[in-house]
Amino acid sequence: MIIGFLQFCPLRNNVQENITKIQVLLRQHSFDIMVLPELSNSGYLYNQPEDIKTYSEPGDGSGPFLSALIDICIHKDCLIISGFSEINQNHLYNSAAAVTKDGIIGLYRKTHLFDREKALFSPGDTGFITFEYKAIKIGMMICFDWIFPESARSLALGGAQIIAHPANLVMHYCQKAMITRSLENSVFTITANRYGKETSGESTLSFTGRSQIVGHRGEILASASKRGNIIKLIDIDPKDALNKLISPNNDLFADRRPDKYLLK
Repeated sequence: MIIGFLQFCPLRNNVQENITKIQVLLRQHSFDIMVLPELSNSGYLYNQPEDIKTYSEPGDGSGPFLSALIDICIHKDCLIISGFSEINQNHLYNSAAAVTKDGIIGLYRKTHLFDREKALFSPGDTGFITFEYKAIKIGMMICFDWIFPESARSLALGGAQIIAHPANLVMHYCQKAMITRSLENSVFTITANRYGKETSGESTLSFTGRSQIVGHRGEILASASKRGNIIKLIDIDPKDALNKLISPNNDLFADRRPDKYLLK
């Protein structure tokens, strides 16, 4: 199975330009699964909900951004997972959608909001979910979810072999931490990060790039530099993630002792 990430720099306030960028960058590539950054439709830095609401859309595939991704999937027979700003019954969510030629097959709303996101978005209400694509179980988490081990562990316990991780990272810890998330759960992880800067009023954020794919034994299979529009593709066997043995006598999940993990 060919999996990959697209690292690019989404533009704030310009959904159509972001759509065009994605279409052009993916045009010459063939793949089974592609992961795009967090908030790929809208860009990241907004001051208040009303500012980003204009660039948000429903999670059912009826809006311009997700419908454009569906069209790409129709032509490429693939799965695209992308972050986007979702509006649902006047609530805004920092969400990720799993898109195929058949439409939306998975929708996740970010559980752990970072910093000023709390002033823009409602806390995610979907919980961590898995879905199937070509008989492979896939889970989604978004950006700051990485710092909570429970995020990846919940997905792995739910059967995820691949964890898609759209991100707009501003701290430099995540890429190293995702090695541990892959290793401790024996799963493949795909972190699709953005690069560049955004400025809104007196606020400026710089994003770290360095998107990466990590194997189920914690090995970096593909990585990007800090800047630049970059696509990396790699061929994996997702069935490798079903093997939870760390030694002949140690199984990552069978050896868990949840009854001992709470302090008395």
